[in-house]
Amino acid sequence: MLGRIKNILLADRAYAESATDPDERQQLALAALLLEMARADFDESSDEQLAIRGFLATHFELTEAEAGALMDRAAKAMDESVCLFDFTRALHDSLDYEQKLEVVRLLWRTALADDRLDKYEEYLIRKVADLLYVSNGDIIRLRNEERD
Repeated sequence: MLGRIKNILLADRAYAESATDPDERQQLALAALLLEMARADFDESSDEQLAIRGFLATHFELTEAEAGALMDRAAKAMDESVCLFDFTRALHDSLDYEQKLEVVRLLWRTALADDRLDKYEEYLIRKVADLLYVSNGDIIRLRNEERD
């Protein structure tokens, strides 16, 4: 009984139902986090959207059309989501530390795509990085590398 209640409260049905394959869940989770980063400063720019599409196409070896479709599915999952936990959990469970660093790097790149860093964007990066168990030193190092 308690397990069922916990599943209802913690399970993100939109995310769970939108991707069943582990690789697909990983792609959807990263896309959702990048889209949330673009939304964090309450000013989604076309530069950020284009950057995200390019990051996804490059990172997962997708065509532009496939990256666009992934972004659409991720936006829908994020709109129906109540928290970031399921997205970060999927990445934490399936990535090694170096791959988690790449996720944080992509978050910094997305945040800086419009040439300014908002306090909400930095907060979101730190929150996601904490959920992925990325060290504070690595977060700062990646930020500095992406600013250069």
